[in-house]
Amino acid sequence: MTNLSVYFKSVRIRKIVTKGFLIYLALPASGQNLNHDRVLDLVTAVSAAQANDPWLSGNQHSQDAVESLSVAAGSLPDPRISVEFANLAVDTLDFDQEDMSQLKVGVTQVFPRGDSLALRKKQLELIGSRYPYQRETRKGQVGVTTVQLWFDAYETQESIAIIESSRALFEQLADLAQASYSSALGRIRQHDIVRAQLELTRLEDRLTVLKRRNQTNLHRLSEQVNNAFLDEYDDKSLAGNSETTSLPRLPRKMPQIEMHNSNLFTSRADVTPQRLFAYFRDHPALAAIEKNIKASETGIDLAEQKYKPEWGVNASYGYRGEDSFGKDRSDLISVAVSFDLLLFASKRLDKEVQSAVSRTESIKAEKWLLLRKLVGSFETNRASLLWLSQRQELYRSELLPQMHEQAEASLTAYTNDDGDFAEVVRARIAELNASIDALKIDVERQKTIAQLNYLFIKKAKNLIATRHHPIAIAGEVK
Repeated sequence: MTNLSVYFKSVRIRKIVTKGFLIYLALPASGQNLNHDRVLDLVTAVSAAQANDPWLSGNQHSQDAVESLSVAAGSLPDPRISVEFANLAVDTLDFDQEDMSQLKVGVTQVFPRGDSLALRKKQLELIGSRYPYQRETRKGQVGVTTVQLWFDAYETQESIAIIESSRALFEQLADLAQASYSSALGRIRQHDIVRAQLELTRLEDRLTVLKRRNQTNLHRLSEQVNNAFLDEYDDKSLAGNSETTSLPRLPRKMPQIEMHNSNLFTSRADVTPQRLFAYFRDHPALAAIEKNIKASETGIDLAEQKYKPEWGVNASYGYRGEDSFGKDRSDLISVAVSFDLLLFASKRLDKEVQSAVSRTESIKAEKWLLLRKLVGSFETNRASLLWLSQRQELYRSELLPQMHEQAEASLTAYTNDDGDFAEVVRARIAELNASIDALKIDVERQKTIAQLNYLFIKKAKNLIATRHHPIAIAGEVK
């Protein structure tokens, strides 16, 4: 083979590689080949997880139980009826022998202390009214967890797509290295061939790890949103269709969660706790504690009713038969009122009231602890969001374009016999890693927004409102 033919062969190989790389740039990331027949978007996943949570069914049953007790608590205790034969002669047991003998029928009714009935009913009603807020809080927490699981699966899915779309280029680089080394042209050395094959092997290993992780993430997400376990409950409206389905696949476009009260996050100025309290006071978790506080305050009033006497009324009618001479005897009627004297209960009742007051103060402390926790969570996630937004802008505006330009320049220099093969490989690996890092930043930012939105929910259904990303996802090179 002449030197001229060898030269043209080398040039043709480089053109093939360059053309293949340009085709790679023009194609979007293809993604992993998931043979699933249903696409699970983020809004559907969150809605399904919130609807299929068995905790909600148990909480509803607890509310029904308390509400039923509140109806019973407002009712007077049942009267007691007594029937007795009184003052019979022991020797004969003759009803007509003695004038005092009588058939006596009585009824006794007890009236609880003060307003105990009304207050007990009110207390149970307040306890029952906290359960809807607890369910909203739980739905919000389930929604945040589902967002985390969904984006974990999305990140691994798209990381696989980025690597698979890059694998063809590395295969072409390996073929180029082998062809150049075989033709004895260029500066390709044997360790360059080994390096190219090594990078391909490392890509395959990364794909294997990511695919395994993706399967795990999809299983966790599927368990979060499925409703098979609801058959254990009698509430058929929640149970629905419990057929198990295959693992879902996720859409390729990254959803963007709308941020609640975005003005609080975009400003770099400090947000005072007093300002945050105005937003947090409508949070269902705080509303549930407020109901607990009111119920506990009613418990104080209930304890104070014990200082009042408990009243009882007894009425009886006594029937008497004829005397020994056949003469009718007058029947008897008795009415009695009873009440207790709290002569020795003062110390005991004082302690019961004090206990009820302390219990109320304890619940108020829980409220302030929750408020402090919400404020702390806001500050932590707000700082994370600002940091992630800065990194996201840096990657989009500078780092990713620079990485791409560096990779292009190294490939161009190599095809013009003015660059090193190892530098081409390093540049492509750096671009691949930067794309995956940018994807992680985008995903973490959406997770953080969901956690921040939870702090401002009134209804859990308003936790997320999504729109598709207006620009290409990380890893898609235009």
